[in-house]
Amino acid sequence: MRAVVGLGSNLQQPERQLRQALDALRAIAEEGVVKASSLYRSPPMGPQDQPDYINAVAVIETVLEPLELLDQLQQIEQQQGRERKRHWGERTLDLDLLLYGDQSIDHPRLQVPHPGITERSFVLLPMQEVLGDMQEIPGQGELGQWVERCNCDEIERVVE
Repeated sequence: MRAVVGLGSNLQQPERQLRQALDALRAIAEEGVVKASSLYRSPPMGPQDQPDYINAVAVIETVLEPLELLDQLQQIEQQQGRERKRHWGERTLDLDLLLYGDQSIDHPRLQVPHPGITERSFVLLPMQEVLGDMQEIPGQGELGQWVERCNCDEIERVVE
């Protein structure tokens, strides 16, 4: 199954955190990371008294069921020092399961497509880079229409 994972970090060398997370994703995905976006910098959601975030999106192929994949993502977060201190607060690593094939999932532990996926430029632009405008977001329409509507002024691609 093709899954799309969002990556974000704003603590402890965020670019390094994302590269390590991509390596960890390669280890759990059958075909590794099929495609990864560039890195993007954006201001934090919620509390503004924290550093900017570095974000990316990765496409993986997996045989893991959605909740198994979620468990693996949370394990990677913990291995990289993730602590859940405050809602939308700073973090060493945040991994979100954005899409899982064309499935819609509503489970107490997991919602796919990820809630808010259509409102977050730091998710939409990296997704557009790796999936293109025609990618269908289950129950939400095409990715390109959401990119056109988003305020992308505060997000910038990180030059590597």
